[in-house]
Amino acid sequence: MANRDIVFLMYHELELPGRPLCRTEAGYVRYILSQATFQSQIRWLHQSGWHGLSVSEALEYPLGKSVAITFDDGSETDLIAAAPILKESGFNATYYATAGWVGTPGYLSSGQLRELNSLGFEIGCHSMSHAYLNDLAQPALRHEISDAGKKLEDLIGQKVEHFSCPGGRFDAKALAVAKEAGYRSVATSRLRANSPSTDLYRLGRVAILREFRDSNFARVCTGEALPKMRFVESLREGAKSLLGNALYDRVRGLLLREP
Repeated sequence: MANRDIVFLMYHELELPGRPLCRTEAGYVRYILSQATFQSQIRWLHQSGWHGLSVSEALEYPLGKSVAITFDDGSETDLIAAAPILKESGFNATYYATAGWVGTPGYLSSGQLRELNSLGFEIGCHSMSHAYLNDLAQPALRHEISDAGKKLEDLIGQKVEHFSCPGGRFDAKALAVAKEAGYRSVATSRLRANSPSTDLYRLGRVAILREFRDSNFARVCTGEALPKMRFVESLREGAKSLLGNALYDRVRGLLLREP
């Protein structure tokens, strides 16, 4: 990677002893790390001289070793588990909350979302209901993108500037609505590092999966692992285009042996 390239890491809910996960299907659980694993990764970054940034900070592309730390969905573990670990290392992060899930079991309440924001973490938007954006017509897109952002802004009392695409699914119409809604950036699930020349409305991110070993995590942060991961991604994107979102998810569920 070039000196100013930054990998954007994507996390989800963290698994805590004795606390049930928000969802249990295999396709979801593979994105869930234990609290201990997340803590180990953050400590490794800190001890190895890396900086953990929010999306706004990362888009300044500072020199030195940095990653952007992002969370999708808005699980309550964003506050009760991830935030203290990040604070311990002096790291920042952007939490993309699904607006329609705020206050539902397992997810951040309005008060918890405001607390997370008051701690200095950045709040982004992950849509209203986690719908796949490339399946939607214009009115539904505005609800999922624009209305969702306004709801979050009303909850925290400040501008929400960054959006992430549920399931990494988007199209040109969705990006146009995001620009129209006033977001500064849109994060996708494309496996690439970002640089000052990257389109702000097509930012890449790398999902940190449950099966990653420590050596894999280090190679993701440096960008070394991305070329091989992109090859696998290209096969997956081809399958999505061929099958469509609904059929692709059913086939994926069968392959992961979901009920």
